Amino acid sequence: MNLALALFAPRAVALVGASGDPGKNTARPQRFLRKHGYAGRIVPINPTRGEVLGERAYPSLAQAPEGIDHVFVMAPGDAVERALEDCGARGVPVMSVFSDGFADAGADGAARQMRLAARARELGVRLLGPNSMGVIDIPGRLALSVNAVLEMDTLVAGTTSVVSQSGTMLGTVLSRGAARGLGFAKLVSVGNEADLGVGELLELLADDPATRVISLFLETVRDAARLASAARKAHAAGKPVVAYKLGRSRLGEALARSHTGALAGSDAALDAYFRDCGIIRVDLLEALLEIAPLVAGRSAPELGRAPRVAVVTTTGGGAASVVDRLGMHGIETIAPGSDAPIIDLTMAATAEKYASVLDQLTDSAECDGVLACVGSSAQFHPQLAVEPILKAKHGAKPFAAFFTPHAERSLALLAERGIAGFRTPEACADALAAFFAWRAPRQLPISAPIEWPGDAPKRGRLDEARALALFSALGVPVVESVEGNPPDYAHSLAYPVAVKVRSPDIAHKTEAGGVALGIASRAEYDERVRSMLDAVAAAQPGARIEGVLVQRMEQGLAEAIVGYRHDPLVGPLVLVGAGGTLAEIYKDTALRIAPVDEHEAMVMIAEVKGLATIRGYRNLPRGDVVALARAVAAVSRLALVPGQPVSDAEINPLIVKREGVVAVDGLVALREMEA
Repeated sequence: MNLALALFAPRAVALVGASGDPGKNTARPQRFLRKHGYAGRIVPINPTRGEVLGERAYPSLAQAPEGIDHVFVMAPGDAVERALEDCGARGVPVMSVFSDGFADAGADGAARQMRLAARARELGVRLLGPNSMGVIDIPGRLALSVNAVLEMDTLVAGTTSVVSQSGTMLGTVLSRGAARGLGFAKLVSVGNEADLGVGELLELLADDPATRVISLFLETVRDAARLASAARKAHAAGKPVVAYKLGRSRLGEALARSHTGALAGSDAALDAYFRDCGIIRVDLLEALLEIAPLVAGRSAPELGRAPRVAVVTTTGGGAASVVDRLGMHGIETIAPGSDAPIIDLTMAATAEKYASVLDQLTDSAECDGVLACVGSSAQFHPQLAVEPILKAKHGAKPFAAFFTPHAERSLALLAERGIAGFRTPEACADALAAFFAWRAPRQLPISAPIEWPGDAPKRGRLDEARALALFSALGVPVVESVEGNPPDYAHSLAYPVAVKVRSPDIAHKTEAGGVALGIASRAEYDERVRSMLDAVAAAQPGARIEGVLVQRMEQGLAEAIVGYRHDPLVGPLVLVGAGGTLAEIYKDTALRIAPVDEHEAMVMIAEVKGLATIRGYRNLPRGDVVALARAVAAVSRLALVPGQPVSDAEINPLIVKREGVVAVDGLVALREMEA
C-alpha cells in the first residue's frame, strides 16, 4: 500500500492505548472515527480489556488481526518502541505517535526520538510525529485524532488541505472555518517531524485530487530544500500554497556576525525563501483561513507595478477601513473613470446596479482586483446582500467581499460558491496584499560549482586582504591595495590613500577607530597610522594587530552593501542595499535565496529605495546599475562552492560609479570545512 493511502485512507486502523472510558482523551480517536463515518476496521489495543467501546480489543499489536494499514499510538513510555517493533513485524506501513516525551522533552528525549526514527527506517515503517494529534480526511471520513474539535456533529468538506506543526491548530482551523461555511479536505498534525515532515506531506497533497489549496501553519522550517521542492511541485500542479509562520521577530539575531547577518534575520530570510519557492505568506491567522477561495484556481500575478484594486461599497465607513489597510500595503484603490478611491453605491444600491458595476470592473483593464464591501444588509438580508456578488463574473482576476457586520450566513453563502469573504478589514487587506505579493517559483539558475581558492583558509575569518582577493576571484572589481607591515608600514601607492587596521579579531574596523581616509602625504600617513593604532589598542586591547591595509582612495556616485549569509533555516542568501556606515540603521535592503542571476539582481536593486539616486532619479547622474547587478550575482555564487563554507560575506561599501563598481571593504567568515 502506498504512503498516501495508508496515511489518509487506511483499510484498518489500530489504536494503541485505546481507553474504555469515553471521557478520556485516549478514547477520542475511536469515538471520532465512528462518529464521522469511518468505514474501515477499528482495532483497539489495550492489555487489560477484551472489549473497548463495543469493539473487540487485543492485548498487543502483535496479537491483532492482519491487514492493519495505520497504527495510532497513544500509550506512554516504552510502549511506543514496542509498537514500532510490532509494526515492522506485521508490515504496517504507517505509525502515528500522539505520545510525547521525545524532542519536546529536552536532550534525552531528542536522543530517544533519533533512535526511534532510525529504527523506523530499518523496519520500513513511516512515522508521523511523535507529539502528533493525527490525521483528518473529511471527504474520506477519517477522523484519526484526539483533537476535541471532532466532537462537532458535522465536518464541512472542502478542497483546502492543512499541514500544521501545531496539533491544536487543527481544531482552530476546523471550528473557525465551520463558522464561515469553509470546508477542508485533509488536515495533518506533523508534531516533531521525526520522519514525515511538512515537505513530504506537501508533496503528497500536490498529487491529491481532492486538494486545490494547501495551507501551512509553521513554527519553523526543518527541511528547507524538501519544502521548497514540494512547493514547486504544488505550483506545477496548479495548487497554491499559503503559509502562516509564527514569529515575525528576528530569531536569527544571535547568529549575526556581520551587518548582513543583522539585516538578514530569520524572518527576512523566510520572506525571501517563501517568495523564491512560490509560497504565499500571510501575517494573520484569519487570513490563512479566509484566503483559500481568493487563490484557488488562480496564478501568481505579474504586474510590474503597484497593484490597483477597485472597491465597490454600500457602506462608506466600512470600505474606508479596508482602503486604509490596503494603502498601508502599497495597494492603490481606484474607481475607474473617476478620481475617487472607491465606488460608493450607498444611495443607489439596487441589486441590478451592484451586479452591473461588479461585472464592468471584472472586465476592466484599469484594475487588478475587485473588492465588494457590504454593510448591515449582509447580516439581516443575506440573500439580498450577497445575490449581486454571487451573480457577478468571477474569472482570473481576484475577487473578494468584506462584510462590516457579523454576517456568518452571508459568509457561508459566499463559501458555497467559492468566493473569498472576510470578516475583518485587517484579514481582507492582508489576504489581498499576500495575493499581489505572490510570485511563481523562481527558476533556479544552472551554474557550475565554484572551486575554493587553494591558498584560502578553511575556517575562521579572512582578513580584509584575503576577503577582497576572494571577491576578486568571484569577478567583483576590488580596490588596489597593498599591505603595510610593522615597523615602518611603508607602501607603494600614490597619494591620496586610505588606511585600515589588519586584524582577524576586528570585524568592523570603523567602530574600533581602525580606518583613516584621505591621507595626502607620507608625513600625514605616518602620523595618522600611529594615531589609528593607538585608538584601536584602546578600543580593543586584546585584538591581534597584523599590520595595515593601504588602499587607493575611490569615489563614486553611491555606496552599496552586497552581502551573503548562510541562514541556518533556509540556506544561502544574498543581499543588496544602501551601504556605508549607516547600512544597519536604515535596513534598506533586498534579499533573495542565492545564487541569483543578473536579471534577478536588477530586480533586487530596483527594490532598494536608497539606490534610487543611481537609477536615474530626477536630474541626478545615473550609476552603473548593470555593474552593480553583476557584483550581486557574483557574490551570490558563494552558494555554489562545494560544502558552502562561507557563513557570512560582505562588501560594504561597494562604490558605484558612472561606469563600473569597486569594492573597498570586505568581510568573510567561514564555517568549518574538511581539510
